[in-house]
Amino acid sequence: MDSPTLSPDQPTTSAAPFSDEQYSSIADRSATQLAREQQVGRRPGTLSIREGSLKPRLFLFSYDEQHYEEREYANYDELLARFRSQPDLRHWIDVRGYDDLALLERIITDFELHPLQMEDVLNDHQRAKVDIFNDNRLFLVSRMTEFTTLLEIDDDQLSIFTGPNYVLSFQDDYHDCLDPVRQRIRSGFSQIKRKPPLYLAYAITDVVLDHYYPTMAAIGDYIEKLENRILEDRPDRRVLNRILRVKKDIVRFRQLVYPEREKIAEILRQPDEVVSEEMKIYFRDCYDHAIQALELAESYRESVSSLVDLFMSNQSNRMNEVMKVLTIISSIFIPLSFVAGLYGMNFSRENPNGTINRLNMPELYAPWGYIGVLTLMALMVIGQLYYFYRKGWLTNR
Repeated sequence: MDSPTLSPDQPTTSAAPFSDEQYSSIADRSATQLAREQQVGRRPGTLSIREGSLKPRLFLFSYDEQHYEEREYANYDELLARFRSQPDLRHWIDVRGYDDLALLERIITDFELHPLQMEDVLNDHQRAKVDIFNDNRLFLVSRMTEFTTLLEIDDDQLSIFTGPNYVLSFQDDYHDCLDPVRQRIRSGFSQIKRKPPLYLAYAITDVVLDHYYPTMAAIGDYIEKLENRILEDRPDRRVLNRILRVKKDIVRFRQLVYPEREKIAEILRQPDEVVSEEMKIYFRDCYDHAIQALELAESYRESVSSLVDLFMSNQSNRMNEVMKVLTIISSIFIPLSFVAGLYGMNFSRENPNGTINRLNMPELYAPWGYIGVLTLMALMVIGQLYYFYRKGWLTNR
């Protein structure tokens, strides 16, 4: 799940040119669909496959310090037989896709899983958590994330069960962020091959946490581009909509990471017979990563809040510039209107008895009166512009 590089001017790919209103409707439809999928009142532990789920793909990694084997199985019976025939090896059974209820029910029986736990696997909107079940085995839920070209945080659930010589993982997609773990198993010098299966669960959890940083880096790059857009261009309301959308994404990301931190803290609180002190050292490193991701999310949330303030300040400055220009224009025309109004008054030059009205405006009948008044108006405009310039109102001072 690679994080894309986004531009504020091109928030979507050319294949999916959604508008801001369409983004909102997509989010609303997703929330509505999620609400409809929650079957209220059904018996706890009832398994149901969500519409649109993928056909399961089954992968088995078998390894120890000297041996390594990797294979995809089309038949679950073959995978189970291979797994049971090698009890001395450690195994990672990787199930991708849920659209086979009979297969999942067999996995519950063969690996002694609780139906409530499998229900949490299939209802893949669970927050990150850890449960302890039979023989001190762990059930872990994590959220894998990426920042998509639709300016949204996309997250997938990863469910992990640990056993005495295996790790069993479930996810609803064929693609994930766990390739670094697979490469480490394939290599000849990985600690995964020398450590107990719980170490593999730690390694998977650690990669999920590490992948939070590219997600946040993509968001950080986009925030920086939005800031440059605000400072260099004339942003419109669409930029504000994108800022608010990213702010919602960061809040949602924080809601994903916070339970991850609590999950790891719960692991660290387990007694040594459940999680050994040696393994707690590694999970403490995961805990530090979760805290750093949360701090980064908090930092970006403050940055986005600052972007909103910057946008509003920029809009206010633009409005002030407009008002300054209009005020200057009004200031120039006020005295001109006074002069024009003064000389636009019509008084009779002669009295009714034929005598000349000496108190009338003499300029009305002067030979050069029209030119003189225009000259006076021009001088007034020039004088005002000079005064405004000296005050710095016509410049950016």
